[in-house]
Amino acid sequence: MAGPTTAERGERKQESSDPPLARRRLRLSRRLRTIIILTVVLVLLGAGSVWLLYGSKWLRVERVSVAGTRVLTPEQVLDAADAPVGAPLISVDTDVIEARLRRKLPRIDEVDVVRSWPHGISLKVMERTPVLMVQKGGKFIEVDDEGVRFATVSTPPKGVPALELTVSRSSSAAASLRRFGDARLVREAVRVAGAVPAAVLHDTLVVKVRSYDDISLELRDGRTVAWGSGEKGAAKARTLTALMKASPRARYFDVSVPTAPASSAS
Repeated sequence: MAGPTTAERGERKQESSDPPLARRRLRLSRRLRTIIILTVVLVLLGAGSVWLLYGSKWLRVERVSVAGTRVLTPEQVLDAADAPVGAPLISVDTDVIEARLRRKLPRIDEVDVVRSWPHGISLKVMERTPVLMVQKGGKFIEVDDEGVRFATVSTPPKGVPALELTVSRSSSAAASLRRFGDARLVREAVRVAGAVPAAVLHDTLVVKVRSYDDISLELRDGRTVAWGSGEKGAAKARTLTALMKASPRARYFDVSVPTAPASSAS
C-alpha cells in the first residue's frame, strides 16, 4: 500500500498547526483589548482628577483659620497672609504665603501654612517673645532671644528688662564696639538675660552693656550685679544664687569671675 504523498503530508501539517496559531492570535487580541481599555480608563481618571482638583467648585478655598496668636490678632494675620479665597486648594503656594507673613509681620517667629482639605487653609503661628526692650524716644523696641529687634510698641511689655547700650569712651570699650559691633553686643546682652536666674531676672529693670566684657544688671530694689561677658552663664547663675543667699543685705554682687565672686553693702 502506497504512503501519503508529499502534498497530503503538507495539508495534514497545516491542519495540526492551525489551532495553536488561532489560540495565540486570540490571546494577543484579548491582551491588546485589555491594554486599550486600561489606557482609556487611566486617561479618563487622570482627566477627571485634574478637573476635580482645578476645574470643579468642590475643592476650592472657602475658609482660612488662624491659631497661635498672642499679641497679633487673627485679622492681622489673615490680612497679611492674603490667601487666595476661591482658588483651587491644590494651587495654593503655601511657601509664598509663609514668606509673605514673615515679611509683613516680623513678630511672627514660625508659621506653618497647611492645606485643610477639602476647603480650608490653616495658619499656625508662633510669635516672638521679647526678652529685652530698647527705649527710643517715646517708643519701645522689642528684642527676642536671638537678638532680633522685631517690633516697636508704644507701651513697654510687662516684666521685660530694658537694654541700655552705654559703651564708655575707654579705649578697651571702643575696641570692643569696633570688634563686635552693636548687633553682637545686643546678642550678648540677650545671652546674659537668658542665663540669669529666673528670680533675679524677674527683679531686673535694666541690662546695661558697656562693652563685651562689661555687662551688668540693675535690680528694682537698687541692687546691682556685675555679670561680665555672656560666657560661663550657668556657672555665674549658680554663683549669684549662692552669693545672694549668703549675703542677703548686700547691694552689689560681682560674678564676672564665677570662681572668685564678691559682694558688698554698697
